[in-house]
Amino acid sequence: MTKNLQDHVCEESVFARIYEKHAKNIHDFLYYKFGELLQPEDKMQEAFVKLWQNCKKVPPSKAKSFLFTVANNLMLNEVKHQKVVLKYEKRKTQHQDHQDPQFLLEEQEYLKKYQKALASLTESQRVAFLLNRTEGKKHKEIAEILNISQKAVEKRIYGALKKIRKEIKGI
Repeated sequence: MTKNLQDHVCEESVFARIYEKHAKNIHDFLYYKFGELLQPEDKMQEAFVKLWQNCKKVPPSKAKSFLFTVANNLMLNEVKHQKVVLKYEKRKTQHQDHQDPQFLLEEQEYLKKYQKALASLTESQRVAFLLNRTEGKKHKEIAEILNISQKAVEKRIYGALKKIRKEIKGI
């Protein structure tokens, strides 16, 4: 008396039996766990495709476990993907400019005046001012970089501020 045991699921009748037995349960499991938005039907089908691709490696006794694990992993990957998509969409919407055209024109005008005011500064004032305002350096750090006293740095920065305010006073 010999038993006809299959050690893989590559035979169509064995695969079809496994599909009929587990397809609805896998779909329901994915639907209950993750909801309809992530297409549990598709993930269930993909799990069976992966089973078919690995049919020689998976014995029929392990097919159910294989299918549930693969289907669950597919859904988890989809969840991760959706998080990335949402993060990208948030970043994309944050960079959109919803300001009115009048404000944008005034901003451009202000920027031109500011650049003109910076150009009118002496080189020593401009260097000290930009090190302080754009790079965030403290007066002491600037003094060390330029090899001058801290009082000289303060005088240059405050002189620059005075000139810039005078140049862009209209705004």
